[in-house]
Amino acid sequence: MSEVSRVHSSPEKFSGRRDEPKNNKALSPEYIAGFVDGEGCFCVSVSKHKTLKRRLEVRPQFEIELRDDDEMILKMICKAIGCGNIYHLNYDKYGWRPHVKYKVTAIDDLFKIVVPFFRKYPLRAKKAKTFSIWSRVVEMVYKKKHLKYGGFERIIKLRDKIREENKKH
Repeated sequence: MSEVSRVHSSPEKFSGRRDEPKNNKALSPEYIAGFVDGEGCFCVSVSKHKTLKRRLEVRPQFEIELRDDDEMILKMICKAIGCGNIYHLNYDKYGWRPHVKYKVTAIDDLFKIVVPFFRKYPLRAKKAKTFSIWSRVVEMVYKKKHLKYGGFERIIKLRDKIREENKKH
């Protein structure tokens, strides 16, 4: 289950394809890659799904979550990349300040926009390895390999590899 569903969230009408931030200088792609190196997340969720034959859904996603006072930077990143949406998250029950999340889940956008963006403007820190594994999952899902047993099992192994990479030792 994704984090968005565990807290109150509401999608904003802003996306990279419309409602551009006003009066802001465009971010360089290199800046975005560096920002994502520190704050981004390339993840693969597997969740229950009642109508699928396997009863499990594989969903690669790209996201950045920050406190809501940094919302403008997420809008600028969304505009520069050209896809995704901004969500407002309420963490009142934890005593936290509200957050905003930039999230891309559409497989076409992940495969045709996000993956090529970070291949052209590569990550430089340890997240580059996570991206490399994650991008293989995106390609497999885009090519519908997750629908076959062997492909699904391979994706689960890659997801576990991502989790291992992300552990703090």
